[in-house]
Amino acid sequence: MRTIIKNSLLFFYLGYFITAAKSQSTGNHFQQPTLSDQKSWSMVLLPDIQNYTKFKRNQPILDIMMNWIVEHQERMNIKIVLCTGDLVEHDDIINPNRIKMDQTGKQQWEAAAKAFAKLDGKLPYITATGNHDYNIFSYTHKPKTTHFPRYFPSDKNSKNLELLRDVTENIYGDPSLENASYEWRSPHGQNFLFLSLEFAPRDTVLGWARSIINRPAYSNHQVVLLTHSYLNYKNEHIEKEKYDLDDANYGKSVWKKLVQPSKNIALVFSGHIGAANDIKKHIGFRIDKNSADKKVNQMTFNAQALGGGHQGSGGDGWLRILEFLPDGKTVKVKTFSPLFALSTSTQDMAWRKESFDEFDIQLE
Repeated sequence: MRTIIKNSLLFFYLGYFITAAKSQSTGNHFQQPTLSDQKSWSMVLLPDIQNYTKFKRNQPILDIMMNWIVEHQERMNIKIVLCTGDLVEHDDIINPNRIKMDQTGKQQWEAAAKAFAKLDGKLPYITATGNHDYNIFSYTHKPKTTHFPRYFPSDKNSKNLELLRDVTENIYGDPSLENASYEWRSPHGQNFLFLSLEFAPRDTVLGWARSIINRPAYSNHQVVLLTHSYLNYKNEHIEKEKYDLDDANYGKSVWKKLVQPSKNIALVFSGHIGAANDIKKHIGFRIDKNSADKKVNQMTFNAQALGGGHQGSGGDGWLRILEFLPDGKTVKVKTFSPLFALSTSTQDMAWRKESFDEFDIQLE
């Protein structure tokens, strides 16, 4: 009997230590984000956040993402944050049905502004406006109006004001960050010009953008364009959408009228697309050459329907980290979830390692 008990205890402790060792091994395999070169700087790209802000239960996940950025600002040498737009699900809804969303338009805007407030005074951030940020969400309203200027005024973040150079008028005829340019010099001495454009930019907006990037003062700048609707998951420029807008340009027109004729647009970022729990239908990437025969890297990144579809988690906390190396040419792209990174139970899911989620970009 003693032998049986002794052997049972032996197997129990052996099993315990094997399980513990496996758990420890799993934990040890996880690595927090780090720079491949300590002289690099990084940019964080946030996807559409509408499915976080539209449900009260999902808003803490967006807070986790923003807190992670602040906590890793020094470690990752984060210098700027971009967001692809769709800050809310519905610009002005008064009575949400609690199935598609449980927050009013006002509550959604307040949640978005509060989340970004975590970066106020710490980091500059630039956000595009998406289709859901306008009253055209129902597909029948025009012109496209939005509450964005009320919740994201030009003086909201002092760090943004330091970089802000130009804005143009929105549909109301008021200057607004819906269309704005920002100038910034990197730690490596490179000059960048960031352009953020409204959803389906009007012809006058594209003309304004052309006039900005064609200024002699910006001739040697790397121009980064941020707009909401640009590429689909097949890596094609989006040609048309189902909105009742008379004056609107989508991906293909933006390429033809603004990006291709330019000599210095180097990067284009967008979001907008997605399908329930399908990673590949949230992303796109292509390289084309502009009029100066230089490569234009164009990236679509979204996550809004991952983690349970449009009524799920809001996107499982996914964001992208872009590390700009000291050579001034190489940009390392990685896809990471601060949400999954929080717990040892989920840390093995915190990185997406497929070739379409982790790759290098070469700037010219």
